[in-house]
Amino acid sequence: MFESIINKYLDIGHEKVCQCSKNHLSCLTPKEWGRCMVGIWEFYYEKRDIRKKNLHPATYPIALPTKCIKLFTHEGELVLDPFVGSGSTLVAAQDLNRNAVGFDLKKEYIDLSESRLAQQNFLNTSQQIAIHEDALNIPNYLKEATVKLVVTSPPFSRFLDKPRLNKSYRSDLRVNDYYKTVQQYSTNENDLGTMPPEGFNDAIANIFKGVLPLLKPKAHCVINVNDLWWKNKRIPTHVHIIEMLTEVGYELRNVLIWDKRNLVNNIGIFGWPSNFIKMGATFEYILDFWRPPE
Repeated sequence: MFESIINKYLDIGHEKVCQCSKNHLSCLTPKEWGRCMVGIWEFYYEKRDIRKKNLHPATYPIALPTKCIKLFTHEGELVLDPFVGSGSTLVAAQDLNRNAVGFDLKKEYIDLSESRLAQQNFLNTSQQIAIHEDALNIPNYLKEATVKLVVTSPPFSRFLDKPRLNKSYRSDLRVNDYYKTVQQYSTNENDLGTMPPEGFNDAIANIFKGVLPLLKPKAHCVINVNDLWWKNKRIPTHVHIIEMLTEVGYELRNVLIWDKRNLVNNIGIFGWPSNFIKMGATFEYILDFWRPPE
């Protein structure tokens, strides 16, 4: 059962507390801004990152939400992650003195997020809250026009709903602790990761339609996603998300690439010599939308 607080908004800050000019998007210096303008981003995992797949099957590094939070928000503003998972977005917000709220269907992930936040001892005035709740119900918790940034990585449609064969590894390294295991997020019927592509698209549209009014005008919404290889067909998930969010009122601003080649070791060869399939583990999309100005 969800611990819902229907129609009782969270008491959490959302206004900037820094001394930056009102017309600045964030606290970045011109030099820092320039580094973000390159369309291909690269990140590294650190010791605090969750890498054990028995804790969470698909996490992004803290460095990814950190870069987005620095680029699109000021200190004190509010960050939202509708699919908080292991809590990396909340940890990044805590590091940067931003208020943040994360939601997830799975209670174990909320517990994991809270345990990670409890390990930090930064002296700041911000709050980071993890809530066990369906992302469809986010509007019950946050007031309209209070969120400055959404940054998230939704569960990929049916991506993990099959035995793990580790085809991205070299053949002699494929048999490990996770070989032939199913590492699905949950069995909840509302979990995007359990849905076929068509249902996934509709669910994404419904969730982000509800989130849109919560964003301040010109506030950004950043979604990290990869395309899906399912039943021997390429499913262009990033294209579908662009279509769905545009349809419900968002405006696409940028398409960025997360270059993951620095994270891929002992890569396997598959498809040779007759069937070329790009190695999906080598990059992902970072889609940047905003709520259009009124």
